[in-house]
Amino acid sequence: MSKKSWEQGVRLLPSVDETLRDDRVAELLAVYPRSMVVEAVRDSLAGERRRLLDGDPAEEDMDENSCLDLIVLRTTEAVRKRACSNLQPVINATGVVLHTNLGRALLSENARRAVYEIASSYSNLELELTTGRRGSRYAPLEPVLTSLTGAEAALVVNNNAAAVLLALSTLAKEREVVVSRGQLVEIGGSFRIPEVMAQSGARLVEVGATNKTYPDDYRKAINEQTALLLHVHTSNYRIIGFTRETTINELVEIGRAYSLPVMSDLGSGSLLDLSRFGLPGEPTVREVVAAGPDVITFSGDKLLGGPQAGVIAGKRRYIDKMRKHPLLRAIRVDKMTVAALEATLREYLDEELIVEKMPTLQMLAAGSSQLTEKAESLAGLVRGAVENKAEVEVGKGFSVVGGGSFPSAELPTAIVKINSRATSAGDLQSALMRGKPAVMSRVQDGSLILDVRTVRDHELPALAAAIGKVI
Repeated sequence: MSKKSWEQGVRLLPSVDETLRDDRVAELLAVYPRSMVVEAVRDSLAGERRRLLDGDPAEEDMDENSCLDLIVLRTTEAVRKRACSNLQPVINATGVVLHTNLGRALLSENARRAVYEIASSYSNLELELTTGRRGSRYAPLEPVLTSLTGAEAALVVNNNAAAVLLALSTLAKEREVVVSRGQLVEIGGSFRIPEVMAQSGARLVEVGATNKTYPDDYRKAINEQTALLLHVHTSNYRIIGFTRETTINELVEIGRAYSLPVMSDLGSGSLLDLSRFGLPGEPTVREVVAAGPDVITFSGDKLLGGPQAGVIAGKRRYIDKMRKHPLLRAIRVDKMTVAALEATLREYLDEELIVEKMPTLQMLAAGSSQLTEKAESLAGLVRGAVENKAEVEVGKGFSVVGGGSFPSAELPTAIVKINSRATSAGDLQSALMRGKPAVMSRVQDGSLILDVRTVRDHELPALAAAIGKVI
C-alpha cells in the first residue's frame, strides 16, 4: 500500500483542543484528573509526530478522522496506565515461596488487619498511654520478642543488613572483627558482608580457609584491636565435602575466654523447627540465643513470615548501646511495620495454630495430596479457558523456599504444564507478566509451568482467566 508523505501525515494530526473536545476524551475527563488527560494527549501527539518524522509515514487511507481515532486510543491507554498503581498484586506461580522480587512473605490475616487499623488512625507509636509521657516505638515489640527467643532484650530496624550495620557500628567501629573466610556471604543485591563491615567503620579480619575454619584460627587472630567475633550463618549457600566450620558454641567459648562479645548473623532466622515440613535441620533463633552469643540478628520477612524488618536480640548491655547510636534513627521502622511485626510475632504464641495462620508456613507445609488436588482444579479451569488451543496436564515438580533460605532444599510439588498450539512458552510467560493481574510463571523444557504451591486457592479462577487471555 502506498504511503502519505510525513508532511501530509503531520497535517492530519488533531490539535490538543480538538482531541479534548472528543466525546471519548470527555469521558476520561469525567473520571481522571484533567492534568493527567491533557498530558496524555500531548504525549500521544508528540509520539505520533516523532514516528512520522522518523520516516514511518501514514498509510494512504488515513484521514483526519482515523488520525483522531488513533490519538484518542493512545490517550485512553496512556491515561489508564498512569492511573494504575505502579505497585501491583502479582499471582506467584513460580513455586518460590519467599520470592524476593515479589515481596517475600505474605502477611497473616491478623497482621494485615493490624496494619490497616494503625495506618487508618492515630496510634500510641511513641506515647505511653499510662503516663502520657513520650514512649518508644520498639516497646510493643520487645516483650514478645524476648518471650519467643529467650533473649534479654531486642531491637528492630528496617532490615537485617541494617541490623548488622548498626551492631558493627556500635560495637566495633575503628576496631577489628574476626570472621571465617567461608562466611563472607553476599546477602543479596550485591550487598556483601565485607562491604557492610567497611561501611560500619569496623576492620575485617578473615581467618581460616573457604572450606575449613578451626577455633584456633580465631584465637590466633585476637589482639588488643579485636572488638568482636562474628559468626555468619550461611543460609543462602552450602559448602559440602571436605569442610569444617567453627560452631557458634565454640565461638562463644572463645569469646568468654578472651572477654570479647560474640555476634551471630542468622540471616533467615526461624522461630520454628521447620524440619517437620521435610526441610533440612536449621537452628531456631531460640536455640542460637541459648548457645550464648551476645548479639543475634535475623530477618522479619523471610522464614518468620512478617514484614521487612531486621531483628536484633541479645544481651541488654549491648542492645542498650545500639538504642543510643545516632544511626538508629536513620534505619528505624515505621508504624505499619511495628503493627505487622507485632501481630506476626503474636501468632507464634500459639504454636498449635501457627501453620493455619501464616501463609508462608502453609505453603511450606503443603503436602502432596493437597497440592495435586489444587493442580487438578487449576488444570480444569485452564482447560475451560483455553478450550482446544493448548494442551494442559498435571505433573510433578519441585518448589524452593527462596529468600536466601535452605538453598539445597527441594520441595516436591504439583505443577500444571501448558503447551500452546500457536504461541511459545516464553511468549506466554512474557504476556502473563504484562497482564492484569500480572502472573509470574516458569518455563521448563519448552512448556509453561504453573507451580500451585505458591498460588492461593482464591487466585485459581483469576489465574485460569489470565491464561485464557494470552492463548
